Amino acid sequence: MTGVVVAGGGPAAHRLAAGLVRYGYGGAVTVAGAEPRPAYNRALLGSVLDGTLGADRLSLPALPAAVRQLTGVRVTAVDRVRRTVRTGDGHELPYDVLVLATGARPRVPRVPGLTTASGRLAEGVRTVRTAADCRPLPEGPVVVLGGGIRGVESAWALRRNGHEAALVHPADDLMERHLDAVGSTVVAQWLTDRGVTLHLGRRAGQYTRGKVVLDDGQVLAAGTVLLCTGTVAETALVRGSGLEVREGVIVDDRLRTGDPHIHAIGDCAEHAGTVGTTVLKAWEQAEALARILTGRGQPYEPGRPVLRPRTPGKDMVVLPPAGPGPTTGTGETVSLLDRARGRCARLVLRGGRIHEGAVIGSPCAVTAVSRLYTRNTPVPADLLALLTGADGEYAGDGALPEEAVVCHCNNVTSKALKDAWHCGAHDTAALARATRATTGCGSCASVVRELCTAFADDTTAQGARP
Repeated sequence: MTGVVVAGGGPAAHRLAAGLVRYGYGGAVTVAGAEPRPAYNRALLGSVLDGTLGADRLSLPALPAAVRQLTGVRVTAVDRVRRTVRTGDGHELPYDVLVLATGARPRVPRVPGLTTASGRLAEGVRTVRTAADCRPLPEGPVVVLGGGIRGVESAWALRRNGHEAALVHPADDLMERHLDAVGSTVVAQWLTDRGVTLHLGRRAGQYTRGKVVLDDGQVLAAGTVLLCTGTVAETALVRGSGLEVREGVIVDDRLRTGDPHIHAIGDCAEHAGTVGTTVLKAWEQAEALARILTGRGQPYEPGRPVLRPRTPGKDMVVLPPAGPGPTTGTGETVSLLDRARGRCARLVLRGGRIHEGAVIGSPCAVTAVSRLYTRNTPVPADLLALLTGADGEYAGDGALPEEAVVCHCNNVTSKALKDAWHCGAHDTAALARATRATTGCGSCASVVRELCTAFADDTTAQGARP
């Protein structure tokens, strides 16, 4: 048995390799990643951009010793007949199972001046994809191109780090793929109030060192241009190999391509017409494939992961559509707007459960709605109390199931926090040191505090029993 070879060294590859060892896989496991460092949490890049975390703090836990980890080694070719891959340094690696975890690359808009004749990014232009991208920026104003989640996160991170920031977005609304016009307006006002200059409905027309010219002729000073214009699945490795590739590499419910010896996970994989673009989705697929390859797993079924934009100071959650839902009707839409406090919510309900939606500006409501959505449980009768965070029953009772993920940035479960508490981490700071919970976007801090209190109360109650 030659074992599993993973092409790619990011979070998905890391989670898969660790899972294979944990579930007792009997063969060799080799991870080959092109970056010069082991896997790290890309979800926390914004915290490097705003200066609250050093790039060295992003690293994921070391893989088990049984895993052969190759850094700075890119897989460049696949021989499906011989079941080998070739690496950029000329070596061949045989495999029983090949897993494509090649991720995605930044989408670079076709704006004159952004790239050189050779196709490289011009001086002063960066993306936000790797730790190297988030090295300290030079002094001077920064222009962010793109107003999706990454663009909003990056613009706010830059302001927190003292940079003058302008955000250019071709649509009239920010985060228009995830928010309605009301939600976009609330986010836009929040950014504007904090010093981010918005240019909505505008495109970059040309870049020259030090400035961006918009399509209406405006000239923006730009010491740096930050591209937050989406990603493209990295499928070059298998294009022309006979495997089906559309937007990503097509996989079935066992995360398997048309070749039974090749699987794909994470940002490069397309399952049921959808390409995963979040760390949570990549981790979910990696965990599922680890179980499948060790004979423990059922066919992959996508979960209900929430999107938590990392915008410290403005709690926000986006709930993507959760499957097709009932076939009759479009569901009930419930909306709330508190413009004075910068709060709003919009939920689409089907069968008394949350099908999709978003909540902005209310920490308790964000927590409560996220729980109802991920658990797929019925909403309470008092929806106003739910959306304003006034329903204590749903806002946080400390009674999370052990498998519930509390810190999505670092994938820390309720059980991991409880285990750390029983090992002596008896306050939020100690739990953060032990598990890294709260060290990302910080949006889970209130839940961690609640759990800490619940653990203490439970221990006290047990000690009082005869």
